[in-house]
Amino acid sequence: MEAGRADEIALNRELWALVNERFTGPAAEALWSKPDMAWGLFAVPELRLGALGDVSGLDVLELACGTAYCSAWLARAGARAVAVDLSAEQLLTARDLQRRTGPSFPLLQADAEHVPLAGGSFDLVVSEHGTAAWCDPERWLPEAARLLRPGGRLVFLTNSLLSALCVPDDEGVASDRLQRGQRAAYHVRWPGGGAEFHPSHGDWIRLLGLSGFMVERLHEIYAPADATDHPYYEIVSVEWASQWPAEELWVARRA
Repeated sequence: MEAGRADEIALNRELWALVNERFTGPAAEALWSKPDMAWGLFAVPELRLGALGDVSGLDVLELACGTAYCSAWLARAGARAVAVDLSAEQLLTARDLQRRTGPSFPLLQADAEHVPLAGGSFDLVVSEHGTAAWCDPERWLPEAARLLRPGGRLVFLTNSLLSALCVPDDEGVASDRLQRGQRAAYHVRWPGGGAEFHPSHGDWIRLLGLSGFMVERLHEIYAPADATDHPYYEIVSVEWASQWPAEELWVARRA
């Protein structure tokens, strides 16, 4: 791995240790306690979107799981879940929640760009925000393809391209004006923050295709009518996300 990318991964690991310290107490427990899968900043129900379908009996890998609440939901729905994250602190929180609330499933500390698991082991790879923004798509998409069985699906949520174009350099709330060019958004190093990737739709389609995926669906997610601003992720306001998509949920299948 080149030194520049190794430095970015170390920076992101430090950032997520800080996130875990500040925000994953009661908030993490509340997410684990939810009975059903929901997506993103505004908790849009999976039942409404239908991105995953029936996961009962499937081998599912969650990449960049954070505190692994998605894997908890998937396990309750009958999946055989495995959760992977770069942050030891986030995984400690996940293990504590497993002990206190259940269910239990394997937790593995690893970079989603290099997962030490056998190829062809999973029917479904899922990531809710973690991987798509924080990992290099030229590295993690081929890794996801390697881990999937033929015909397996990849479902991942990320910030919308438009929100990435509209967030100021100081990482405040997205404005109603473009703050950077589309090419500049592909790989952003935030001042005082982490390093992120926000490819264009064309780049996502190209990179997914190069890794052997066929795009089946793209859900553009707006704030629901009854939404409130997120308590600590200040990427977009409800007002902004009522007018423009805040997040993108991609569904692809390994050919």
